[in-house]
Amino acid sequence: MKVLVCGGAGYVGAHTCLRLFEAGFEPVVYDNLSNGWGSSVRWGPFEDGDICDLHRLSEVFEQHRPAAVIHFAALIEVGESVLRPGAFFRTNVAGSLGLIDMAQKHGVQAFVFSSTCATYGEPARLPLDETHPQEPVNPYGRSKLMVEQALAEYDRWMGFRSVCLRYFNAAGADPEGRIGERHEPETHAIPLAIDAALGRRAGFTLFGTDYDTRDGTAVRDYVHVLDLADAHVRALRYLLDGGKSEAINLGTGTGTSVRELIRAIEAVSGKPFPVKTTERRAGDAAVLVADNKKARTVLGWEPQFNLEDIVKTAWAWHAEHLPRLNDAGR
Repeated sequence: MKVLVCGGAGYVGAHTCLRLFEAGFEPVVYDNLSNGWGSSVRWGPFEDGDICDLHRLSEVFEQHRPAAVIHFAALIEVGESVLRPGAFFRTNVAGSLGLIDMAQKHGVQAFVFSSTCATYGEPARLPLDETHPQEPVNPYGRSKLMVEQALAEYDRWMGFRSVCLRYFNAAGADPEGRIGERHEPETHAIPLAIDAALGRRAGFTLFGTDYDTRDGTAVRDYVHVLDLADAHVRALRYLLDGGKSEAINLGTGTGTSVRELIRAIEAVSGKPFPVKTTERRAGDAAVLVADNKKARTVLGWEPQFNLEDIVKTAWAWHAEHLPRLNDAGR
């Protein structure tokens, strides 16, 4: 069975293609490589194209006739969304609506959407469950929420079923080193800290030490990228088996502070690194931790990797595999 994976050359998308292939599906990657890498497309055909290019999307649907779609393609940097909100609404919202229409027109049986805990905004209670109010504090989160709302209406009026997966902090890499986390520019905490430990950057910047948390630094729920990938395959099978539309959190339910994360990376690497502290970033919540009971109940999903696994696989990828890929380019 063919599955069209939009944004399948990106970080979570590529790991999901790996899990799809292992589960017996054929992932067809549709990506313009603006945030993805051709070297990560290894488990099925690649189709070059932009999510907003309806003509190109139509060609790909006609050629491959996918039974399902998993949709990752999006602009993702929160800071950039504040500076360029129009770009985020054009790509993330308008692009998604075009894809949804195309999927519905071609009889797609299952649609899995890559959403985010950023749709919740500032936590009113913790841990965050799926009934928590959705009040995004930036255009990125707002754009993802708008797609979730559109999918709910497609289900209500057209019977087009979907699962929206709200990630917490994706992290780690394939333990076999085939693919890993790679962004340009890099903005994620674990790769930045690892680069500091490797001497590739001067040090690591810690934003905010005065939060109301156990050590004063922000707390996040880090979930291994292959656990996320497994959840996408489970969501796909759930829909193909006739499951109803759902929105589901993906997190471990365990929070890690930035200081704890730094200590974990130093322990795995054996390389202490300079840490510079500075003021909080605007819009950063003190704590974001998932309630994942729904994922366990609906999808039978259980995270298999802990924080040590996340750091070890990320360290191996960045220390051993990424330098060769950087030398080779995209």
